[in-house]
Parts: sequence; C-alpha cells; structure tokens
Amino acid sequence: MAEGIKDRVAIIGMGCTRFGERWDKSADELMVEAFMEAIEDAGIDKKDIGAAWSGTCYEETSVGKSAIPLSVALKLPFIPATRVENWCATGSEALRGACYAVAAGAYDICLALGVEKLKDTGYGGLPQNEVQWGTVRRLIDANQTAPGMFAMLATRYFSRYGIGPDEGKRMIAMVSAKSHRNGALNPKAHLRREVTVEQIINAPIVAWPLGLFDCCGVSDGAAAAIVTRADMAKKFRPDPVYVKALQIAASSGEEMLYDDDWTHVESSMRAARSAYQEAGINNPRQQISMAEVHDCFSITEAITMEDLEFSPRGKVKEDIESGFFELTGGLPVQPDGGLKSFGHPIGASGLRMMYEMYKQLQGKAGPRQIKDPKFGLTHNLGGVPSVNIASVMIVGL
Repeated sequence: MAEGIKDRVAIIGMGCTRFGERWDKSADELMVEAFMEAIEDAGIDKKDIGAAWSGTCYEETSVGKSAIPLSVALKLPFIPATRVENWCATGSEALRGACYAVAAGAYDICLALGVEKLKDTGYGGLPQNEVQWGTVRRLIDANQTAPGMFAMLATRYFSRYGIGPDEGKRMIAMVSAKSHRNGALNPKAHLRREVTVEQIINAPIVAWPLGLFDCCGVSDGAAAAIVTRADMAKKFRPDPVYVKALQIAASSGEEMLYDDDWTHVESSMRAARSAYQEAGINNPRQQISMAEVHDCFSITEAITMEDLEFSPRGKVKEDIESGFFELTGGLPVQPDGGLKSFGHPIGASGLRMMYEMYKQLQGKAGPRQIKDPKFGLTHNLGGVPSVNIASVMIVGL
C-alpha cells in the first residue's frame, strides 16, 4: 500500500448549518452560512484559500453541474474550483480533493464544501429516472426503492444469524432510539425529539422490517472545512485536527451477481481496512473513540458496526443491547444524531460527520461531549447495498 496522507493535512476550521426543511434558505445562502462559520473558526480571510471543492449530488435542481455557484455565492474569484459528486459520499469526496491537494503540496490552504437542497428535488426514496441514475438504475435495480433494498439486508441478516422477526425489529429500533436521544441534544439536527423503542416498533411500516423511524430524513443543509498543511496548522489554532487516513472504495457490481451474501457491505470493509492500515489502527474496537456512520436506515448502521470491525461478525445485536454504542458506552456512534436524526442532505453529509468529529476532538460538543476522545471515524455509503461507494476517514489530535 502507498504511504498515504497520514498527518500531512490538518483541519483548522469547520462550519455547518442547521439541517432540516430549509424552505427559508437557498442553496447559495446555505453555502454562505457554512462557509462563514468555517473561515471564522479557522481565523483566516477568504483570500487565503488556494483552491475549492464543491460537493452536491442532485445538481440540476438548485446548484448546477459546475463549481461556479460556489465561486459566485462565496465571492471566490479566479481560484480553481471543482465540483465533485459520488452519491452519498459526495461531501467526503469534496474533502478528499482538498486534502489531497494540500498533501501534494499544490496548495497551502483549501476549502471543501458540501450542500444539498434535497427538499427542492421532490426526492422521497422512490425510484429515480434514468437521467439521474443511468445504467445502474436501468439494469440492476429498476423499480426498487431505497427502503426496499436496505430492508433486504435486514431480512437476510436476521435469517443468517438466527434472529427472530420480533427480536430483530427490536434490535434495529434500539439503533434509531439511540440516535434520536443524541440528536435531541443537538441544536443543528433536523429531528430533535426522542423516540422510544416501542414507538419505533409500532410505527407504520415502510418496507418490513423498516418502519418510519428506521429511515433517515430528507433534509437540506451545508457543511464546510478549511484544510492546510500539518506543519502550518498551529499557526492558525492551538487545536487543529489531523487527518490520519482517508480511503474510498467503489464496488463494480460483481458482488451482487456472484458473491454478495447481503449481510455485509464489501466496499465498507475494504475502505475500512485500508484506512486502518494508513492510520496504524490494529484494533478499531479499542482504538477508535467515536464514529459517525452512514445510517440511512437503522439496519445499515447495525451491519456497518461489523463491517468496520467494531463488533464481531454476527454479534452486533449483543453490543446494541449492552449499550456499547451509546453516548456513554465503549464506542459512541452517531453522537450528533447521525443521518437518522441530524438529517441527510446528500452533498453535505460527509462533511457534517467530520464537523462532529472535529468538535468532539476539540472538546466543544456541549452536552454530547465524549470523554477524552483520541480518534474519530466517519463512514459514508453511497448507492445500493451491493453496488456502492464507501468512504472511511480517521482523524485525531
């Protein structure tokens, strides 16, 4: 494996809007809000930024196919600006572009920004047209819904590991209940009300066993990061957060046709293993202090705990029931509420996850603060369960 970018890049400023149904704000206004918080946090002037990466998924509706809207909205003339899109890993992809540019020595300071006005698209988890999804949608999962595809992970997982329907439904309900408890402590979260396990179990079914509270929200929002060379970081602030690993893995589709058992996500496993190698992590269950993972559905978070080696294969139920992933547990997951409670404006989610890790490592997470964190991990999963792209990033002080 190549050397990677471990400890070559530091995050010195971040910003994040409130997520939700932001009918009051345009995409431009959300970008400005996140950007202004980030540069104020970094203590820089926008003229210090050498290049920018803009991430948005559903470009035609509100942002556009290029990064010009970022340049115009933020008034960043005559610097390189690049738009990226990689399904739900779009925000992480923007951050990857900024980090790699700094690590390569091309620029001293770069901006990564993700934004989505998802409510303006009319998207609600239903099948999308061919223009948006192309060959994957036409040939592999035509007429599927997002809840339906991820529900199949749950039923297969329950079957393989001998989990009955009622106990399986309760297991994933506990995942959502935990995220809502955390999100209720977060003023920027979309859904800020606690929900009991019983309410989750008895909610209307969307695609069994996934009910209403097992599915993440459809949200608007933006998040931004300012990155610089590690050797410059403490010129800007005493507590920069250093990038320890940044890995992305894309699947080819062969998994679904030949090898996929529908109880794990291969790209998540591959990205995690590469990230652990880059960061020097050999026992993630013990060494990772906290994580923000891609809980588009409650079952996705449960399976991801095994794919990231936080739980032994087939044993995540025991960790969920013991409270291991709670805010006060051995490895807190979704301390900010996750996609489930914070929300999921697709282009912003990866950077929103990093925003929480950044604040936690600096001891600035308020009532959600985790005691003495050392390493934070973020995980995105874009696409369908068997044909997807996964991003894993690890940061620390």
